[in-house]
Amino acid sequence: MLKPVAIGLAALAAAFVVVVSLQPAELRVARSTTVSAPPAAVFAQLNDLHAFNQWSPFAKRDPATKQTFDGPATGTGASMAWAGNSEVGEGRMTITESRPNEIVGYHLEFLKPFKNTAEANIALRPDRDRTTVTWSMVAPNNFVAKAMHLFLDMDKMVGGDFEKGLADLKSIAERKA
Repeated sequence: MLKPVAIGLAALAAAFVVVVSLQPAELRVARSTTVSAPPAAVFAQLNDLHAFNQWSPFAKRDPATKQTFDGPATGTGASMAWAGNSEVGEGRMTITESRPNEIVGYHLEFLKPFKNTAEANIALRPDRDRTTVTWSMVAPNNFVAKAMHLFLDMDKMVGGDFEKGLADLKSIAERKA
């Protein structure tokens, strides 16, 4: 009696491993909005990590998050490390690309609650007196992340945060323009 149960459990475990292994190797998330302001007004918020907390949805989760800044004040090489509560975790963000009024690229290193890295960027496309802003991120999926993504819709979760951040960025840029 135990032998068929053990065989069934082994088959289920093998099927689970196969399904997890077939999941995408990367998590990709992107969201866009249109801002009624020129690219320069948006770029100023993106290129300065000190301004990040004004529009970042992540900063609002723990107002007591400790932050340190390294490198230049703005642009390529500027970095910010953070340590916050369990929702915010711990990590570092470094600007890796900065083309005025076009794009700001970021390298993210997550240390807690899970170790991982990601590449993100926010691209700006002028459209007459407006700017289309697209926030995107790509992160590797190891086996554990692939298994988690079977039960959690990370695109929806992270995408929702991107949407909140873009809405706040839009508000700030339009107010300052």
